[in-house]
Amino acid sequence: MKKPPNNRHPIGSGIWWPALIATAVKLLLIPAYRSTDFEVHRHWLSLTHSLPLSQWYSETTSPWTLDYPPFFAYFEKLLSFFASRVDPTMTHLHNGLNYASPSTILFQRISVSFSDVVLMYSVHRLSKDRNFGTLGRFLIWVLVIWSPGLFIVDHIHFQYNGFLLGILLLSISYLEEGRDLMGGFVFAVLLCFKHLFAVAAPVYFVYLFRHYCRGGVVKGFGRLVLMGSAVLVVFAAAYGPFLYYGEIQQVFRRMFPFGRGLCHAYWAPNFWVFYILLDKFLAFFLMKLGFSIQTPKASFTGGLVGDSSPFAVLPTITPLITFITVILAISPCLVKAWKNPQPRMVSRWVSYAYTCGFLFGWHVHEKASLHFVIPLAFTALKSMEDVKHYFFLSIVSCYSLFPLLFEAQEYPIKVVLLLLHAALMWFGFSSYFSSAVVKAKHNKLETPFYIGWFGKSYLLGLFAVEIYGQLLHSTIFGDRLPFLPLMVISIYCGIGMMYSWIWQLTRIHLTS
Repeated sequence: MKKPPNNRHPIGSGIWWPALIATAVKLLLIPAYRSTDFEVHRHWLSLTHSLPLSQWYSETTSPWTLDYPPFFAYFEKLLSFFASRVDPTMTHLHNGLNYASPSTILFQRISVSFSDVVLMYSVHRLSKDRNFGTLGRFLIWVLVIWSPGLFIVDHIHFQYNGFLLGILLLSISYLEEGRDLMGGFVFAVLLCFKHLFAVAAPVYFVYLFRHYCRGGVVKGFGRLVLMGSAVLVVFAAAYGPFLYYGEIQQVFRRMFPFGRGLCHAYWAPNFWVFYILLDKFLAFFLMKLGFSIQTPKASFTGGLVGDSSPFAVLPTITPLITFITVILAISPCLVKAWKNPQPRMVSRWVSYAYTCGFLFGWHVHEKASLHFVIPLAFTALKSMEDVKHYFFLSIVSCYSLFPLLFEAQEYPIKVVLLLLHAALMWFGFSSYFSSAVVKAKHNKLETPFYIGWFGKSYLLGLFAVEIYGQLLHSTIFGDRLPFLPLMVISIYCGIGMMYSWIWQLTRIHLTS
């Protein structure tokens, strides 16, 4: 009997046991460290449960006010129905800050794990039709479902990135299948869950306009109207109730708090780290030469934008400047999507757009690196160059998240997660590129997996950065300069992120 083709690989035969192992690890992490985001989401449960919809975005009983789009608020409202039955006090709005009973901790941790079902389904959809064979698909599932970054951010630090990334991957899977209307619809749904994913909206617009809205003026216009109607329905469902209650301006004020400042409290490893350092260096150098340099009063993270400049020498960076910079950085990708809109390139273009948003955006969180690392897993096995880049980038991204877990008891966990991830990638990629399938596909013998001298040198440098932060800094400086180890991590990982951006840009230019 003829065997079925590889691309019809059933979900149950391969993905469930990695998913079960991931779930077991998540359950073991339930007692681990929780950030303030745990209380943020607990409070959102209580306010959506206790208040009418018209007051959700004007409530001020807690500093952790609701600042996600409405679909996420509806998601919290749905969770609150179950939360109120697990522990009614959890959903009481005026029970004080930092409420964390054992049942509350268990419920919120499990809610994150349960929502990851969306991610697992999307990984299956996006990997099933790729010509990678069983080993290749398994590697993709491992790269995403066992992502150490997701473990750190969602299941220790505490957030809901997994199911949001699952919606993104679901949208990409529809586009790669040629189901553009569904792909655009699902992406619109994602934007109504978390607006920070809008960085890739220009890529979606150009690609869908050129790929979906084609076939002559009449047919193209009809498809444009159909796509616009689908998106309009999604946004009407999300924002319509708040427009009805006259709260739409308050919703947008909460969603876009531009006063937060250029950088997050822990500087994400992006371009602005080097801009800030250059300003500091120029100010120091000019003062040594005798120039009078006014010390700025505003903080890079405090967010007094427009009141005073946090830069001593270089021009002030505003949200508009970062917006223009991101669009300019994405533009080569948009040109490619306009000239030759290919479904197989969507995941690479979307990942590149999120890389640009991470490097040049306003008030970027370090956790946003997941937005491009996770989708890039689906391009990792296309060539040896892609594999080397992904191996390098995923390690840098994971290490840049280490400062999120600053308590001693979590230190072995994050180190083990990263080392296991690196080992799995090394042996998995080596096995894949030495397999008969890959040799037959390329009609040649592939060289063993390697990362080159730059990759080796840079990754070895991560050990030096970690040794400095954990051992040498306190020996040299004592209690002085407590921010310096974090700054060193931001700078060093920023170099790796800038290298990844240049590599992705080159790859987009070379790939037709």
